[in-house]
Amino acid sequence: MDFTLLDTLTQTFGPSGYEEEIRAAIESIIEPMADEVRTDRLGSLIGVRAGTGADGQRKKLLLAAHMDEIGLMVTHIEKNGFVRFTTIGGVRPVNCIGGRARFANGVGGTISVEYREDSSKLPEIAHLYMDVGATGREDCPVTVGSTAVFVGPLIQQGTRLISKTLDDRIGCYVLIEVMRRLQHSKYDVFFAFTTQEEITLSGARTAAYRIDPDLAISVDVTTTGDVPKALPMEVSLGKGPAIKVKDSGMIAHPLIRDLLTQAAEQADVPYQLEILLGGSTDAAAMQLVRSGIPSGCLSVPCRYVHTPAEMVDANDVENAIELLLTLLSAS
Repeated sequence: MDFTLLDTLTQTFGPSGYEEEIRAAIESIIEPMADEVRTDRLGSLIGVRAGTGADGQRKKLLLAAHMDEIGLMVTHIEKNGFVRFTTIGGVRPVNCIGGRARFANGVGGTISVEYREDSSKLPEIAHLYMDVGATGREDCPVTVGSTAVFVGPLIQQGTRLISKTLDDRIGCYVLIEVMRRLQHSKYDVFFAFTTQEEITLSGARTAAYRIDPDLAISVDVTTTGDVPKALPMEVSLGKGPAIKVKDSGMIAHPLIRDLLTQAAEQADVPYQLEILLGGSTDAAAMQLVRSGIPSGCLSVPCRYVHTPAEMVDANDVENAIELLLTLLSAS
């Protein structure tokens, strides 16, 4: 595991719609490994690796991992300097309380909840505020529209990795490592680091439309069923990457499921089958482009998704890389 690379990916600023910093970081990493690198009009970063075989006869395969993260946006600054905010993506209010956030300009803040007469109910975003150390509107270091992300450093405990933004910077990590290790492929492989997955899936939709691939695979995280009182789910940490069967936004194309399953068995890596009851990925958007693209998803099991302390297992990550390398290198 390249801890330095993953630390760069997880700690670089990039909420949905504001991916400039993380895009620049990824571009500097992949540029030496790609035959071509470009950024589309919606901000998704595309790295291309040409396959072997005659021009015009190679199929195009799109691998997509979203580089945006959930975050917060300032909606109002009170006269005493406290900041009110809304969410960018699937932020749960209960996961914010007592946490810290960092703005693009480096300003940090702590998130708290106002006094409520009825505290028996979970708070809503309207009940939260952020303290950035200001004493009034005049000296507040952020403005309406300023965006922030959660603070959560990357740490390693055995094979377990804990950090903010593993959704989906761990997918970006997988794509980068596949690109680094890939020696040859029968496909022209397009590595897409997409924008705005957490809010609209629009980055993957527009990138796939331009590329017009024959096949598309999203690399993302999925939740697990192995924590106390979790919803029943046959996905656990450390038991291999999960091949998506269905989520709330799509049914994975059988062709993609079969390709991923065959590659896992050929590579002799463990894998799991995933049915996710809530949530979806870039694959849901990519399958609807043009006349339809066979699409599916390879998921890295992740506990505590959309919190500042998400958790994955390094072995699942490495096995996801090996699975994709086997799929791409198969004759």
